[in-house]
Amino acid sequence: MKGFPVVARSLSKRLYSLKVAPKVKASAAADRVKLSPESEDLEITKLPNGLVIASLENFSPSSRIGVFIKAGSRYETASNLGTAHLLRLAANLTTKGASSFRITRGIEAVGASLSVYSTREKMTYSIECLRDDVDTVMEYLLNVTTAPEFRPWEVTELQPQLKVDKAIAFQNPQVGVLENLHAAAYKNALANSLYCPKYRIGKITSEQLHHFVQNNFTSARMALVGVGIKHSVLKQVAEHFLNIRSGAGIASAKAVYRGGEIREQNGDSLVHAAIVAEGAVVGSAEANAFSVLQHVLGAGPLIKRGSNVTSKLSQGIAKATTQPFDASAFNVNYSDSGLFGVYTISQASSAGEVIKAALNQIKAVAQGSVTDDDVKKAKNQLKATYLMSVETAEGLLNEIGSESLISGTHTSPSVVAQKIDSVATADVVNAAKKFVSGKKSMAASGDLGNTPFLDEL
Repeated sequence: MKGFPVVARSLSKRLYSLKVAPKVKASAAADRVKLSPESEDLEITKLPNGLVIASLENFSPSSRIGVFIKAGSRYETASNLGTAHLLRLAANLTTKGASSFRITRGIEAVGASLSVYSTREKMTYSIECLRDDVDTVMEYLLNVTTAPEFRPWEVTELQPQLKVDKAIAFQNPQVGVLENLHAAAYKNALANSLYCPKYRIGKITSEQLHHFVQNNFTSARMALVGVGIKHSVLKQVAEHFLNIRSGAGIASAKAVYRGGEIREQNGDSLVHAAIVAEGAVVGSAEANAFSVLQHVLGAGPLIKRGSNVTSKLSQGIAKATTQPFDASAFNVNYSDSGLFGVYTISQASSAGEVIKAALNQIKAVAQGSVTDDDVKKAKNQLKATYLMSVETAEGLLNEIGSESLISGTHTSPSVVAQKIDSVATADVVNAAKKFVSGKKSMAASGDLGNTPFLDEL
């Protein structure tokens, strides 16, 4: 949530993981030294109303708690587009239990933070605070998620911020390309933008916000997840305060992949282009194969401010042009679909050569031009990327919450690593073949005079 300072993050995230006490002189003070116990196992409970509760007590000095809700932009309809975007910005508005000022002042007083973010499939409200302040801060998290008031005058005052928030995001050309890519790739659901359409700014009413919350913020569509908190405490909170609206709410229509192309001619000297085909559903074995393929081709630099010169994409494109470029494999998985392909950035004059050379690298893999050593290296990179992402409390909370929300379970890091190791070279080749034979979607922006159309690739 913008405006809430974060003063507790200077605490070492690894402080709690120390298992060996420093040597100290024998004294009365030594008797008071206590070692932090090892982390407990992850616990997951599903209440009769469908609410999932997951917690990992790791005895951290700080706690992080999140409410994950199936309420992303894919659940919007043609009549309420932009509602999820405004809801994301409205998290600091007055609720039925606390004013906006009280929420802000209360969180600042204990040095905590409250943040809200959303994807196409979910919204996440999370708090981070010192362990002793959980009870205090939890009040505000529950107010924001279960008792929003959406006073008409507050909603009206907030709407201009939609334009500012969108303008800031779209300063990065990649944001616009990926939004256009989803609009081109899908007929519905996942085609909805993360940002409010221009024509809807100023037209979203408090009644529409209430309707969206009532239909999507139900117990069966929620997961309450905590890291650094006891499961019994989290369960008690859920049973007493999140037992609000039962039922499954309004289900999103199944995403329908169609393939298409959106080109934004804006004269920029750098051309951003993404070409994809339908990929894999999140959590599937095929998704693991596409993830390994992504790292075989090149998922981006692994060295800060470095280049991805060792990747197949970079090596292949370097043979086709002497102009500077950047290229990486693109892979995203949703609950009922996915997208896989390449994302390139190049000079306008060499855009055609760069894009075609990148696609040729995937075609080469589909024809078997990949070794077991290539796949082994890619699997090591993928495992390292995943394990480092869940090393922080924020990454771990998001990983647990996302999976709990979809399946009501959580896969341990060791099992995830085993699944990655089980991907064979043949699986990677088959994933590449699926891309080559699949119907393509494309989005591009910049000076597109030398950028080929989709039917020319």
